[in-house]
Formats: sequence, C-alpha cells, structure tokens
Amino acid sequence: MNKFIGILLLILLLSGCQKKTVNLGKDISFDKEMNLSYGADSQQKLDLYIPKNKDSIKGIFVIIHGGGWRAGDKSNLTFFTLSLMQKLPDYAFANINYRLADANSFVLPNQTNDIDRALGLLVKRFNPKSKFILLGNSAGAHLSMLYGNNSFFDFKHHNKIKAVVNIVGPADLLHKDFAHYSDYDFVEKHMIDMKTPTTTDLTNLDIPNPVYWINEKSPPTISFYGNNDQVIPLSQKSILDSTLNKNGIYNQSFEFPGGHLDWQNEKNSPFLIQKIDEFLKHIQ
Repeated sequence: MNKFIGILLLILLLSGCQKKTVNLGKDISFDKEMNLSYGADSQQKLDLYIPKNKDSIKGIFVIIHGGGWRAGDKSNLTFFTLSLMQKLPDYAFANINYRLADANSFVLPNQTNDIDRALGLLVKRFNPKSKFILLGNSAGAHLSMLYGNNSFFDFKHHNKIKAVVNIVGPADLLHKDFAHYSDYDFVEKHMIDMKTPTTTDLTNLDIPNPVYWINEKSPPTISFYGNNDQVIPLSQKSILDSTLNKNGIYNQSFEFPGGHLDWQNEKNSPFLIQKIDEFLKHIQ
C-alpha cells in the first residue's frame, strides 16, 4: 500500500475522530464525517468523505467491504478508500458497514436493503440526481453487482448506479467451481430468506445470482480477479465477461498476480486504481 497513505492513516488514528479534514497533499483535501447512521441498527453506519470543492463532485463512490457476508468491517477498506481519494479528488466517498448475516439471519434482503438505505442518506445529503459508483471486494463485490443489476427487489435508488467496480466478487453462485468455496454450506443456508416471495419461473437460487440479472440496461462494470485465488475461482471472470458482452454492456476485466487478498498489496493496488480511473473516463 502507498506509504504516504499508510502514514496518513496512522496520523488519523492517533488523532482520533476529532479531525474534520483529510489532507492528501497537492491541494487535495476532504471533509470527513465518521460513523454516520443510515438506519436504526448499530451496524448501519458509514464514513463519508466530501471534497472541499463540493461543486466539482462528479459522483459518489460507495465502498462495500468483504468478509463472506458475515464478517468484515468498513475499516478494512480505509487504506484503499484514501488511495482512491488521492487519485480521484473530484468524487465523494462513502465507506459503509451493513448488517452481517449469522446463524439466525440472512444475507438477503438485509444487505442489499442496507445499500439502498445508505444511498438514500447520500441522496438527501447531495442531490436527487446523484450518480453512484458501487465498489466492493469479495462479498461486497457480489452485493455491488447484485444491487446494480437485480430488478426483483424494490430498490429506490437502483437507477442511480453509474458503474460497478467488482474486485474478486462471485458473479455466478450456481457455477460448479463456486461450490468449492470454503463456507459454501453457510451460503446455501443463509444467502436468502426463503420466505422471500417468488414468481412461478423464479427460484430462490436465481435471486442472489448477479449473472442472472444482467441485461441491456445494466451499469458499466470493471472487474479484477487474482490469477491464484483459492477463494473465488478465476473462472468467475470469464463467466461475468461473457454475460456482460452478450448483453452489450461496456465492461473491462483484469487479472492481477496473487490470491484473494493480494489486490490490496503495494504492487497491485496502484494498478487497480489506475484502471478504475481510466475506466471512469470512458463512461463520463
């Protein structure tokens, strides 16, 4: 990870949450608001970073952490968020937590509803015409793709998604390769509340599956997968690419060297950020 960002984060942690401004050098600074509530649950919190020059905001990144849908925290992506902010100072950033699944609860619809709630707060803070870039890793990437494409749930802000950034996310939960996922038993039992009503031609297996929902109106998507990922198989990349291409959706995808978590290392992280920057310039 960029050493400057690492030192900056250490300073921020030592100074606590009193500091209202994040200075990233080269006249780049953001106002920050930490742990804003977007719902009644203690997990429904987000950290918000707003460029000092608010008139120049091109869009709002919504950062969605991974953790197998039942672990993880927004703090896991603070380093990466700060690095993105340094490269993309004309965007606002919201790094969110969401309600985690456990033995007595489900991933869906709770977690996609939380994304919708978080977007609702941001729409009120910014502009009803705000456009969002959903960026998630692993489980967070799955949720990003699902929210950006799924038309089954009654999302209020579904049409405000400008793009999806998918980092090592499972795109096809039904593919045989994904069945080797170490926590597959939990996914099978806790991915969706089986009381969710379905039509006669739609199953509870279809609803959580991003590739099922991709259509000609899906948002532009950029994806990154590790060439030695033992958690999310590289085959998910080709499945997603094929589905997006078949539906005529502008997309890019890249492999990086390493495993499931190596996208954040000092070598790969700058590569991802550069490609994200170039991708956004194509879809302005």
